Order: sequence, then C-alpha cells, then structure tokens
Amino acid sequence: MKTILYATDYSQNSASALQLAHLLCGAFHAKLIVMHVLDMPISLASTVSISHMKKTKKLLLEHGSKLKEFCSKHLGDACEELQISFEVVHNSSVVDAILEYVMKNSVELIVLGAKGGSPLKEFLLGSTAQALIKKAPTIVLSVPNMKTIGKFGTMIYATDFEQADIFAIGRLVKIATQFQARIKVVHITTSKEYAGDQQMEWFKEILGQKVQYKNMEFHLIFSDDILEELNGYLKKTNADLLAMLERKDSSFIQKYLQSDKVKKMASQLTIPLLSFNVSGL
Repeated sequence: MKTILYATDYSQNSASALQLAHLLCGAFHAKLIVMHVLDMPISLASTVSISHMKKTKKLLLEHGSKLKEFCSKHLGDACEELQISFEVVHNSSVVDAILEYVMKNSVELIVLGAKGGSPLKEFLLGSTAQALIKKAPTIVLSVPNMKTIGKFGTMIYATDFEQADIFAIGRLVKIATQFQARIKVVHITTSKEYAGDQQMEWFKEILGQKVQYKNMEFHLIFSDDILEELNGYLKKTNADLLAMLERKDSSFIQKYLQSDKVKKMASQLTIPLLSFNVSGL
C-alpha cells in the first residue's frame, strides 16, 4: 500500500480517522493525502465571475492552512514525520471530488470519519461514507469517534461464502500481517439455511488454496437475529475492526440493514468498518 487518502470535514468525529490513517501510513510507509472538499453550490454565472474566482482562491488557501493546523492538533510532532500532502478541492459533490482524486492518483485506501460534523449528515454510516462504500473502486475505512487508537489485535471478516470474499480476505491479510493481527472469519445465518456447515468447509478449502495466513480462524453461527448476533460477536471477541465485502445490490449491509433497529445499531458501531468493493478486487 503506497498511497492513503484521508478526507476530513474538520469535525471531532474525523479526528480518530486521521490518527488511524497515520497508524496505517506508518505501518506501510505510505504517503498520506489529507483532503478537504469545498462543497459550495455553484452556478454557471458564478463560475465565470472574477469575484467568485478570487473568493474561491482565497478559500482554497485558507483551508490549506486549516488542514495543516488540524493535522498538527491531532497528530502533534508525528505530523512532521510523515509523507503528507494537503489537497483542498472545490466541487459541489464531496463524493465525486474524492472519487475523481482516487482515480487520478492511484489511491489504495480511503479513510474518513463514519459520521459528518452536521447532524443532518449523520445517517447510518454517514452519507459520505455510505456513498463511498458503494461507489469507490478501492478499500474504504470508515472510523467512528474512538477514545484510543493504536492496535489491530483482532479483525473480523463477515462472509457470505462468495468467491469475491476470497480476494477481499487476501487483501485483509496484507493489512493484518503488518500488525500481526488475528483474523476471525465469521458467517452468521438463520437456522433455515441449508448445509451451512458444508459451505463453511468448502469455503475454508478454497480460501486455503489462495490465501496463506496462520493466525486465521473460522466461525459458523446460527441465529434468527443476524445483526444482533453480529453485534454481540464483535463485543465478545473484543474486535478492533470489522471487514465486509460490498456487492452491488446484495451486500451484507444492503441485505440486512433495512429496519430502523438495524440502522440504529450500525450507527452505534464503535469499531472501524473496512469495506472492499467487489468492482475493485
């Protein structure tokens, strides 16, 4: 991993994401791009206005300084030790701005806060994080506001026994290796699923042919309340990270996160969520 993009709205919620991006950059000796998107609405008239151009240029310079101050505040002296570049871009869509930058600069990981600074933006994982999980061709790490950052002892991968899960776990192993982390691959399903134990054995065999990692274990859990069971499993295992595969129209999140109860649980997730998009594997 050579390039990591961290996007921020300067909120306290995004400070933990910055610290985690810093941790990952140190582990991989990667370059860190710190970005803020000026999402002011624009009109055709304003784009050709000289006064608008001057105002935009002034704002870009101001936010460049603000980004550096934000990093210094939350990283301290470590800010000077990293390969950091600061990017302030103007776009009416935060998501489009990030995606455009990712495509042009071969970014391998996007890190951002799970929720925005405004209550209006706090839905499920946060509107920006949710949109990037669906659209980004690379890995997305959404980070809740956390008290401590500093370890990746246990990583949980929630699988549906898809072929693409194998490639996603392979990429997760590369991250886990840097932290000597334990990976727990879990499949949680209702008791009505046919031959879940046989599917697990098949998946383990296929995965073992493609991915080698000694510190990996597998768990099959039957429950009629899948999301509640997952939440309990994360707490019981003292998980430091939850990883999933985003599939078009059939992701774990889209499949199960429909009820208000589930949306509330997801919004209260206290560990980072790492999302692999099937289109980027």
